[in-house]
Amino acid sequence: MALFPTSRLGTHISHVQIPKPHSCGLNSPSLRAYPPKQQQKKTAYKYQTQAQVVRKARSEVKMEKEEADLAVDAEKLRFEFLQVLRGRRTAEVPLNRFHRQHSVRQWSPVRKLEIENFKSLLKEENLYLTTEAGEQGRLPVLILSMKGSEERRPAIVFLHSTHKNKEWLRPLLESYASRGYVAIAIDSRYHGERASNLTTYRDALVSSWKNSDTMPFIFDTVWDLIKLADYLTQREDIDPTRIGITGESLGGMHAWFGAAVDTRYSVVVPIIGVFCWAIDHDKWQGRVDSIKPLFEGARKDLGKSAIDKEVVEKVWNRIAPGLASCFDSPYTVPAIAPRPLLIVTGAEDPRCPLAGLEVPKSRAIKAYGEAHSLDKFKLVAEPGVGHRMTSFMVKASK
Repeated sequence: MALFPTSRLGTHISHVQIPKPHSCGLNSPSLRAYPPKQQQKKTAYKYQTQAQVVRKARSEVKMEKEEADLAVDAEKLRFEFLQVLRGRRTAEVPLNRFHRQHSVRQWSPVRKLEIENFKSLLKEENLYLTTEAGEQGRLPVLILSMKGSEERRPAIVFLHSTHKNKEWLRPLLESYASRGYVAIAIDSRYHGERASNLTTYRDALVSSWKNSDTMPFIFDTVWDLIKLADYLTQREDIDPTRIGITGESLGGMHAWFGAAVDTRYSVVVPIIGVFCWAIDHDKWQGRVDSIKPLFEGARKDLGKSAIDKEVVEKVWNRIAPGLASCFDSPYTVPAIAPRPLLIVTGAEDPRCPLAGLEVPKSRAIKAYGEAHSLDKFKLVAEPGVGHRMTSFMVKASK
């Protein structure tokens, strides 16, 4: 999908327009119950002996409520998301940058353009950004680009999956750098350089459940992505209106939420990362299995004999407030409009079940249609593929 100029959130997140506050959008007038209780009573009394008319009335009420749910204001959602992110954070610190040692080369899923003396023409930057106080506030960044150009270029941020790191993405960075992009990768929270051992990420998830001290699942890395955008838009070699973001699995979730909250990401391609978190769709098992120790610990703490909907709901509410409600995909995916959005997934993916994309897809189509940008939204599901990134997906995302 081609990068294109778009409206920007601003250099700093404090520039977000402040709406009238309310709790997670759930008490918004646009989301109130339809019809009001008094009206419901009158309707029930009037038609209690006319079953067919009652069914029609109920259907109309349901449609009105669904239309009301669609009325979520994207700017308000972004403001509320930022409030949640700030809720478990210490005082903000200056966005400092300092250099680190070179990264190492990993397996290559794609090929770069054949360029003579490519290595000598490739510019590599290894640095840290300070996104907040504390050890996890040091964000490792790898940036690859081609030497020699003085023009501002488009940039793409690549985000890795669970238990991977930015170095794993290096071949993708090289491929896009060879095509004239500034290519960026980071280590997400508790991964790569930000992990002290193999269980660092799992331990952080468990700590978040027990102590509500951090938000290691998705949200803390989204905070880093906001700060990363602050830095990238200040660089003289990057066109600040053409910064794309993509990622695989956990990285796809980071790309999706990062773009939902920060409009400076002008093109968005989450790969095997988007689905509906709401437990009432009964499609939560695959995602739960991917971080099973967290849910097993919560099950024991809650005195349950098995992981059920109640356990899942309590965990999501604790470690990522709003994830399964007001920040779920039916709300955050449409908030990306009208920027180009390509969702790539496997048709048989148990962690991102295709059925769970129907509601966010329909709402995204509505949002993009209202913005006269329907051609900028697309969902691609590769037949017969489960939870894995394929060469088809990589090509589709170019």
